[in-house]
Amino acid sequence: MGREMEMESLSVSADAEKGMAEKQEMETRKERKLGGVKTMPFILGNEICDRFASTGFHANIITYLTQDLNMPLVPASNILTNFAATSSFTALIGALIADSFAGRFWTITFASIIYELGMATITISAIIPRLHPPPCPTQLNCIQASSTQLTVFYLALLLTSLGAGGIRPCVVAFAADQFDMTKVGVAGRTWNFFNWYYFCMGLATLTALTVVVYIQDNVGWGWGFGLPTIAMALSVVAFVVGSPLYNKLKPSGSPLVRLAQVVVAAVKKRKASLPEDPKLLYRNHKLDAAIAIQGRLVHTDQFKWLDKAAVITTDESTSDPPNLWRLATVHRIEELKSIIRMLPIWAAGILLVTASSHQHSFTVQQARTMNRHLTPTFEIPPASLSIFGILSMLTGLVLYERLLVPFARRFTKNPSGITCLQRMGVGFAINILATLVSSLIEIRRKKVAAEHNLLDDPTATIPFSVFWLVPQFWLHGIAEVFMSVGHLEFMYDQSPESLRSTATALYWLAISMGNYVGTLMVSLVHKYSGKEHNWLPDRNLNRGRLERYYWLVSGIQVLNLVYYVVCAWFYTYKPLEEEKDDEGEPSSSTLSKDGCEDTKTA
Repeated sequence: MGREMEMESLSVSADAEKGMAEKQEMETRKERKLGGVKTMPFILGNEICDRFASTGFHANIITYLTQDLNMPLVPASNILTNFAATSSFTALIGALIADSFAGRFWTITFASIIYELGMATITISAIIPRLHPPPCPTQLNCIQASSTQLTVFYLALLLTSLGAGGIRPCVVAFAADQFDMTKVGVAGRTWNFFNWYYFCMGLATLTALTVVVYIQDNVGWGWGFGLPTIAMALSVVAFVVGSPLYNKLKPSGSPLVRLAQVVVAAVKKRKASLPEDPKLLYRNHKLDAAIAIQGRLVHTDQFKWLDKAAVITTDESTSDPPNLWRLATVHRIEELKSIIRMLPIWAAGILLVTASSHQHSFTVQQARTMNRHLTPTFEIPPASLSIFGILSMLTGLVLYERLLVPFARRFTKNPSGITCLQRMGVGFAINILATLVSSLIEIRRKKVAAEHNLLDDPTATIPFSVFWLVPQFWLHGIAEVFMSVGHLEFMYDQSPESLRSTATALYWLAISMGNYVGTLMVSLVHKYSGKEHNWLPDRNLNRGRLERYYWLVSGIQVLNLVYYVVCAWFYTYKPLEEEKDDEGEPSSSTLSKDGCEDTKTA
């Protein structure tokens, strides 16, 4: 009898274990089904609508400020760069929220709603007459917007800045999370995610620059802001509808706290001696499991003073879990090292943004003075000239992927053709050429104005075709193919997986700092370049010296390129331990100067 009960108990236990195993297998299978290409229509649909809305809002805002709020050119341009800087700075806050506790999905969702509130506010302010000053077609002795009117406008900018801060650092990383972005997965994919991401965003931007800008200039600002507001609302709906399909990585705690723990632990043990064998440094795979899903970082010899945080003392050898403010794992130390290695490359993007922060606002004002007729009855809106930059970017992305990569691969043996760093360097160089072309066109524009005695008439149309501005837009678009895509891919690829939202935020932080520095530079140039022949005048650009400002910008970019080349030459790519071979030894995926992605086996 006892034997039968024992057998029955064992049978029940076996069935329970079998049931648990089947349940775990079903959960694992369900997790594997999440993500993938099927999520892209929802994620990219959200981002396309978002980009359409943001472009429709920002592309022509310099016209709204100068023509409807009657603000002088330099203050209006500075408002735009300060706004762009704030939007980019809040990306760091959004990334920390996503990585720490909210996760990327909920951060994007709530940020999109906040952005929508900002768009609705600016639309309402454009519709209600009391919220903007009376028209001033002559642009002389204009009544500027009152403090109340500007307060409403600034509130809208603040809300959109906060919303953008939650969307920008998370959406690219969230989309990439839907795929196997390990080194093996990257080597095997047949398309470049970041190229296609920029291609879709380019199409959305192109549509906004043609449709929305035309409506703003010819129909009214109510509909001109209303359409982007509707598009933003659709983006929220598209993103939330796809929620059941997403692979949502759980937040792994504040990344800044982990980095701070490494620094504190290293400082506390600054007098400790490092072991000769790095294998004796503290490792805890269980502790790092949540932040090293795609593989643990391999120990490197750079910044060895940080390794002291992983030195195990007698009282720490039995502590489990350890006090992370006194003892850090090798993986966590290497996370900090990866960020430190990226910073010099990241910093090069700051002055690049500074150099181009005001170019589009000044170019729109240039275009407004030129002959914009496509037909005797149709004029191209000044802000729509940016479509040529978008077209060149879209064309460049296709040519880069289909022609340049296969051609370069024959010589470099790199699956990506050229490395991320090489790609960024090419973009830096092309951007310098674009700025030099801008200065030459401005010299020619003012020469034609002088020939027709139009230098003192800021509203006159100079008989000089606006399409002379196309080459500089075209070059800026090609530069973005190399610089912007390469920079974003570099920040994502070289950051530890648990810090990717934060690393993407660093990309936007560089844009923020660049815009703030750009505001300072333009303010100083406007203040100290003289009153009679100011380089950047408030109203009459024909009497300015904009070409000299472009020369200054070109000189800054040349110095920045030299700095970047030095930093890129000495950069060391992160090594990653992905899996174990047949003998139980780890395989290390090392990113070398032969390419952004190069897999080796230890």
